[in-house]
Amino acid sequence: MDNFLQQELIDLIDQNSSADGVNPTPVPGVSCFRASSTDTPIPSVQVYEPSLCVIVQGRKQLILEEEVYRYGAADYLVTTVDLPVIGKVVEASPDKPYLCLKIDIDQQQLSELLIHTGQVATPSNSSKRGVFVGKTDACMGESVLRLARLLETPEDIPVLANQMLREVYYRLLRGEYGDTVAQISQHGSHMQRIAAAVQKLKDDFRQQISVETLAELAGMSLSSFHLHFKSVTAMSPLQFQKRLRLMEARRIMLGDAADASSAAYHVGYESPSQFSREYARMFGNPPRRDISLLREQGYTLEA
Repeated sequence: MDNFLQQELIDLIDQNSSADGVNPTPVPGVSCFRASSTDTPIPSVQVYEPSLCVIVQGRKQLILEEEVYRYGAADYLVTTVDLPVIGKVVEASPDKPYLCLKIDIDQQQLSELLIHTGQVATPSNSSKRGVFVGKTDACMGESVLRLARLLETPEDIPVLANQMLREVYYRLLRGEYGDTVAQISQHGSHMQRIAAAVQKLKDDFRQQISVETLAELAGMSLSSFHLHFKSVTAMSPLQFQKRLRLMEARRIMLGDAADASSAAYHVGYESPSQFSREYARMFGNPPRRDISLLREQGYTLEA
């Protein structure tokens, strides 16, 4: 991505970011994200849904279990399934904020595009991790810029947005990780099967769900399901569910002023003491201390 193209993207995203955090745009599924500081000592912990994030300024890092993904200007980040991750902006200032354009991946459009292009993911017995970082080349950068320019002419969005999004998806499919992206919407792929199990865990995270039930939903044997689930998410189904529960508990304590015991029962824990121990292991502090620190820092749920 050349400097002139990058600068135009910087200007467009900055102009359409009225505040730090997520700024929705008139284009469905497209938002601008800005962060003007790295001062928040507590990183955001959230579920990243299937999306493409094109970074044009600043730097950020994402932690998935023990893995660290670092990305900055002229990089893009793709998540292919819902993943509970820790994110932190590591390079940003008021004069030069961290800026990115986030595009939700529409599996229906991706599937239709695959039919037209005839692209098929290469069959494999292994699964790919559900997150990766790539380089924004000239073709990808130009397609993203054309999409971003629609923000200056909102009257064109109803007619041109889908066409521009399809072009971005096409460039993503033609890139170095195209095979992995194709698996998102390829019927019967390991990625799609694990995504169905992940959705079940998201929908019913408060309930006790057996691994056997998830494996049956994915159409896999128990051993195969364990292997592919960990390959895609970097954790076991039990760990995945635990993180969803703890993240939801944090959200309701911060947003709804619930106490730790109420939050624990709400998300499916039977023992408040177990909840407190696991919460402290994940967030670094027991619930009351963590929420107090978050409020002192003016932490928001979208940060």
